[in-house]
Formats: sequence, C-alpha cells, structure tokens
Amino acid sequence: MAKVDFYILPATGEIARQQFACRLAEKAYRLENRVHIHVSDRDNLQILDDLLWTFRDGSFVPHEVIGISPGEPASPVTIGCDEEPHTQCDLLINLGDTIPSRASSFPRVAEVVTSDEESKVQSRKRFVDYRDQGHTLDTHKL
Repeated sequence: MAKVDFYILPATGEIARQQFACRLAEKAYRLENRVHIHVSDRDNLQILDDLLWTFRDGSFVPHEVIGISPGEPASPVTIGCDEEPHTQCDLLINLGDTIPSRASSFPRVAEVVTSDEESKVQSRKRFVDYRDQGHTLDTHKL
C-alpha cells in the first residue's frame, strides 16, 4: 500500500495546484526520485508541460509526456492523463479528480488540494477511498 500525503494549499485555483506540483516534482527529482504527474485532461497536460519549464527562474525539471515519444520515457519526471508509466516510479502526484487506477503501485502518492470548496469536496472523496483501500494517510496544511 502507498503512503498518501494530502497537501492543503491556502491558495485557490488550478494554477496553484499545478505550481505546487512543479515544486514538489523538482524537489523529488533533485532527491533522485522518479516522478509521475497525473492530470485530468490534455489541456492541463499541456499547461503543466509548459509550466515545468517556467514555474521558477532557473528551474530545470527534465520531463516528458507519456505517449509522445516511442518507447519508455527516459526522463525522471513524466506527465500523463490517459497513460501511466510502465517503469517503476517513486512518487505519483495526482492532479486529477479521481484516484488513478495504478495509484497503489506507487510507494508514495501526493494529493494537492486548494482551499476552494470544489477541490476540498473532491479531495475528501479521495481521502475516504484511499482510507478504505488501506493506504497510510497524512495531511499537511501549508
């Protein structure tokens, strides 16, 4: 079972979730972890792909979108909405509204929650589902 961390942000809006995901992915990458970021759709995938290059001056998070290049991704950070990595990753950052089907195959999962009501409602549902599946849960109010 995975260790699932819920990060509760004081900010609202999807861009706050995406920016925090970029910072978290950068930190994990610098610790030599393999990271997969799951997004809800292709529009958010493109936004996050661009944001990983621009979210902070001097940032460098080598990443690639799953399914664009043939073969297995070589980058330590991958992004996907329909496809999931076939290689073992250390961390799943979930920016989707539901739990990805292979979430339990990751040792760690990060759920990013903003302070707007819809985000809280969706995260509560995921929290209950993770708990019912037997995952270890922790909440971090930032």
